[in-house]
Amino acid sequence: MAVPVLNNGGPDITDRSPDAEQGRRRWFETARTVAAGLWAIEWSAPPLRRSATIARRVLWIFLIVTIGPVVIMRWVPPPTTAFMVERRVSARLEGRDDWRLRHQWVDFEEIAPSTQLAVVAAEDQRFPTHRGFDFDAIENAWAEYQDGERLRGASTISQQVAKNLFLWSGGGFLRKGFEAYFATLIEILWPKRRILEVYLNVAEFGDGVFGVGAASETFFGKSPRELTSYQSALLATVLPSPTRMHPDRPSSYVEQRACEILDFMDNLGPYYLGRL
Repeated sequence: MAVPVLNNGGPDITDRSPDAEQGRRRWFETARTVAAGLWAIEWSAPPLRRSATIARRVLWIFLIVTIGPVVIMRWVPPPTTAFMVERRVSARLEGRDDWRLRHQWVDFEEIAPSTQLAVVAAEDQRFPTHRGFDFDAIENAWAEYQDGERLRGASTISQQVAKNLFLWSGGGFLRKGFEAYFATLIEILWPKRRILEVYLNVAEFGDGVFGVGAASETFFGKSPRELTSYQSALLATVLPSPTRMHPDRPSSYVEQRACEILDFMDNLGPYYLGRL
């Protein structure tokens, strides 16, 4: 009986039978497949490693570019905002040569307590206690929408600060995602007092009138420290639509809404923001 001859663990190359020939073909096909796989791994590993390195660098750049300004603005007043830039560009594109932006930074201590309370009463009554998102307000807004009512906003003051500082107007899931990201950063890195201070200084109270400092001078001819409770309520009323509503020339709706805000302020009490 012939003794099989093996070629380094491969098939018997001396056997010429049909079965042996088929076995050799299978062996060579397997070897070719394994070799091709090893070759692919060898040449694909460096690009994968490069892609991972690029992804890490992009992530680090994104974190530095987004977290850095938030950290700086914890102490430094923002020189401008995304909304201010957008409004300026929009006015220029529309040919409104007489349009001008009015903005004056005012420290928290220079703002009347009634104004601080009015914007919280009007925009975000759970502001002192939530962590950037009012899930009860979101749930209520969604329930009203399902009942056939118009979908209303449920953004907190923290979300509005994020939107005003860093993002563009309008909706969309992308912008909402960035808004949630920046609102989370702001809540983590800033105290509540700073969030409210920045909001009062960057919110738009009239066409091109940003911040309570410019608003108090423009509409009432006085410093923000001297604003009355009713004037504060008027300013808070126009926040949802500052280009259509006017605190110095209030419509019947604005007057009615301001009275509602005054009631909210009374319910919250003058010491509601004392914990900030």
